[in-house]
Amino acid sequence: MSTFLVIWVGQVISIIGSSLTGFAMSVWVYQTTGSVTKFSVVILFTVLPGIVMSPVVGTLVDMWDRRWLMILSNVGAALSVLAVAALFYANMLRFWHICFLAGATSLSNAVLSPALTASISLIVPKKHFGRASGMSQFGEATSQIIAPLLGGLLITIIKIEGILLLDGVTYFVATIMLLLVRIPRPEAVRRDTGDGVSMWRKAASGWTYLLARPGLFSLLVFFAITNFAVSMSNILITPLVLSFADSGVYASVISVAGAGLLAGSILMSLWGGPQRRIYGVFGYGLLLGLALILEGLRPNPYLIGVALFIIGCIAPVANGCIIPILQTKTPPELQGRVFAAVRLVAWFSVPIAYIAAGPLADKVFGPLLAEGGALAGSVGQLIGVGRGRGIGLLLIVLGLLSMVATVRGYFYPLLLNVDTEMPDAILDKAAEGV
Repeated sequence: MSTFLVIWVGQVISIIGSSLTGFAMSVWVYQTTGSVTKFSVVILFTVLPGIVMSPVVGTLVDMWDRRWLMILSNVGAALSVLAVAALFYANMLRFWHICFLAGATSLSNAVLSPALTASISLIVPKKHFGRASGMSQFGEATSQIIAPLLGGLLITIIKIEGILLLDGVTYFVATIMLLLVRIPRPEAVRRDTGDGVSMWRKAASGWTYLLARPGLFSLLVFFAITNFAVSMSNILITPLVLSFADSGVYASVISVAGAGLLAGSILMSLWGGPQRRIYGVFGYGLLLGLALILEGLRPNPYLIGVALFIIGCIAPVANGCIIPILQTKTPPELQGRVFAAVRLVAWFSVPIAYIAAGPLADKVFGPLLAEGGALAGSVGQLIGVGRGRGIGLLLIVLGLLSMVATVRGYFYPLLLNVDTEMPDAILDKAAEGV
């Protein structure tokens, strides 16, 4: 675990720096343009380049030295941040520069995430895969709590350009940590002298591997369904809370979600997850469904806060079970492509959920529970009618979707037994010897 710990420290520092930059850039875009549309474009640039390049990135992760890929990714992101800082300092910063920075960050994450995840099976003992996943999410949880608090303070002290410079420094810290360690290459990659297979055929082999193993593919489908439900609930929670409370209540509720995420990541870091990891996956699906139903049940900030804490707490447990299953069942030389496919599915559900959330809430569910709506006299008697209640009903439907997917998965033997009947592709001694 020592090699992973060194890398992990650098990544946590870098994630916090990137979150501070994200906060600062959000402030700049709003203050400068006052446009929600332009802010949405920036959000799109933080997602789209990574999605488009995922298949190619996965192939490169399996073909090239993963440590150097992570190093070059960090250096590229650092140079991008420092360039934007220089433009800001010279009062030459424009909107498209922010889009460029968002795109560069997206590409950096698209390389870092599968490269680090695929490296874990080479530097961490198999029995600690769950703990490693929990620790990886600790940095994200910490950044969600620290960035808004520290960012607001730093903007007044060192200004936005100072935050950008600080982010650049954190990337270089992560790079130094990577230079201090060695990540072995998979044996199969070292023996590969070139077989004439095209880049695109190699990129497709990650999908081929998953499709040929129905248990793993059904796990990916389950992950896509629950990620869709979570992504849509994330976009709906803002109008839901603001439909009956002020911004102060909203800020408090969101902070509870961050606390839950931090608690869950610490739990997974210490515990490592259940011995039968698939039970952790199913437990997540049921608890997620329950929490989404609680969110939509009544316009009550305490009820919604409890639901968000539950979701935040169980998310690291779910990832700490799903990712180790994929790591254990996938040969090291294919993990870059497999995790690129998983990342593609996970991130693709985000824009789909965001695009669908508004029309569903405004055009479908909202009118159903408006005063005199079609469901006002039935469902409305249980969850209320009026502003925000259509969103509540939509969240309840998403919760039921998660529960139905979980029950269906439990009764699908290939998924239920994916972590016991399917042979492991990772030997424990491979990681113990590092």
